[in-house]
Amino acid sequence: MSAPSTAVLVRGPEELLAERAVVATLQELRETSPDLDVIRIAAAAYQPGELATHTSPSLFGGDKAVVLERLDEGSDELLDDVARYLDLPADDVTLVVTHSGAQRGKRAIDALVKVKARVVECPAIKTDRDKTDFVVNEFRRQNRKATPEAVRALVEALGRDTRELASAVAQLVEDTEGVVDDRVVEIYHGGKVEATGFRVADAAVAGQTGEALRLLRHAIATGVDPVPIVAVLASQLRQLVKVGSAGRGGSQQLAKQLGMAPWQVDKARRQLGHWTADGLGRAIQAVAAADVEVKGGGRDPVFAVERALLSITAARRDG
Repeated sequence: MSAPSTAVLVRGPEELLAERAVVATLQELRETSPDLDVIRIAAAAYQPGELATHTSPSLFGGDKAVVLERLDEGSDELLDDVARYLDLPADDVTLVVTHSGAQRGKRAIDALVKVKARVVECPAIKTDRDKTDFVVNEFRRQNRKATPEAVRALVEALGRDTRELASAVAQLVEDTEGVVDDRVVEIYHGGKVEATGFRVADAAVAGQTGEALRLLRHAIATGVDPVPIVAVLASQLRQLVKVGSAGRGGSQQLAKQLGMAPWQVDKARRQLGHWTADGLGRAIQAVAAADVEVKGGGRDPVFAVERALLSITAARRDG
């Protein structure tokens, strides 16, 4: 990474990546300015003239970093002050700006681009492919290896929250030695709601009626809400439809095209051999009906999920 310029723009909606980019920038600045003065300004609470006050020369000298957080949440006065400051930036100040990537704040962003601010992109980690790549990179950052099955298990257990994924990797690296495999992940995170939902869905899509019902009842007995289980059922069936409609191609190619991880494409292809288009349609309708019931449209959410599981396994069997 080259030395920070007059300004650094950390842009994108993924907050964890944005926070890391700010920390890395400040660490880099401290390599040449150990006594760096760091001033943080929350855009939502900005007072007019505040930026000018913090960027003005200090009586004691020394370099400064002004971190302006969430520019897109700021007032028009803030946007004006940023553009005005960048017309004549101070030599001893590095302005570090975070922005979600939303439309608001365009004129300040334009001013940052004009002074050739270094841009660090922090794109959203949304798809399963994104999450898989993120976990792989987290292990790589800490010089550890994890099996593809372990990565998959982590994404299934904690995929809703990027911070949880990062914390889980850090914990596994700290607590274990050698290559992290799915058995280790199961010990630490096998009881999470998402992991439980995936087990139920896997059994149902595979036509294992008894196992799907057993896993569901165990999940309910341990306090798992039916809503996320239905969400996972819907997600699994949607993946079958997406892969079935995508035609031929390598797993890597289709995964990129569909926003899935390669192992998910391979898994869906194996499962599709036991399904017809009509069967998938009936299964999706059954899950849609269960979704309405578990969200308040029915009297017995658990029975609604059981009925959906029976419909899914029947649809697979009968085609």
